[in-house]
Amino acid sequence: MSGRRTLEGQVVVVTGAARGVGELLARKLSARGAKLALVGLEPDELKKVAASLHGEAAHWHADVTDHEALARVAQEVKAHFGKVDVVVANAGVATGGPFVDSDPVAWRRVIEVNLIGGAVTGRAFLPVLMESRGYFLQVASLAAITPAPMMTAYCASKSGVEAFAHSLRGEVGHKGARVGVGYLSWTDTDMVRGADQDDVMRELRQRLPWPSNKTYPLGPAVDRLVAGIERRSAHVYGQWWLRGMQSIRGYLPSIIGTVGQREMKRFGDRLDGMRIGLVGAGGAADESARTQR
Repeated sequence: MSGRRTLEGQVVVVTGAARGVGELLARKLSARGAKLALVGLEPDELKKVAASLHGEAAHWHADVTDHEALARVAQEVKAHFGKVDVVVANAGVATGGPFVDSDPVAWRRVIEVNLIGGAVTGRAFLPVLMESRGYFLQVASLAAITPAPMMTAYCASKSGVEAFAHSLRGEVGHKGARVGVGYLSWTDTDMVRGADQDDVMRELRQRLPWPSNKTYPLGPAVDRLVAGIERRSAHVYGQWWLRGMQSIRGYLPSIIGTVGQREMKRFGDRLDGMRIGLVGAGGAADESARTQR
């Protein structure tokens, strides 16, 4: 479907809406007339975002890995707004560093939030999306297209959620629901800034080949996501060059395997004992929410 649909009166659910991509996406969708249901782990921040939007908005405090909580949220969102037209599975966390030294709890949590959380979100909302012939957008990453050293959990989770969404598209299309995958490179968010606080992670990223070594502004990337939602696109690219990566992705594992070995050797002893937990303010919020249970 190439034509754009108006978002006026559309009910859009955004997970991970307290900050970053989710927050700005909610603002831009609201400015186009959408009604917003914001879901996340930071109720105070969600309340502030909801109160600042142009049109009708409400928020729900829920962990996207909790099946019962997301099923309840889906029922309550439909009861509140009368329908659900679009769901953006955006919630995500990240960690980095050598796998053998990684914090196993943080590593597992990246998989749980990014991959299982996307699936839990889909399981909860797809029944109502099929009723409305709606659209499910799963936010993936450049990390789904190309593997990278020091990012095993994040790459695994984003590759997995990309495959999940592609598989899902074939299951629900005949019932009227459409499924898209959104791809973002390094974008100026709390998550990326948090990762950059580690010197090794920052230098490794800066040594990637252009254009994957840059941090891109958030606004234009989110504008591209909004346009993808309006078109209900199967693939949405937050940066223009990501589309071209699809045609060469088959060659990337062997190239990065070779280059990665060289870079790891270059960093040498600086890698010893690296243990990076969940990065950025979103990672801190996730850890805080889990410790308070």
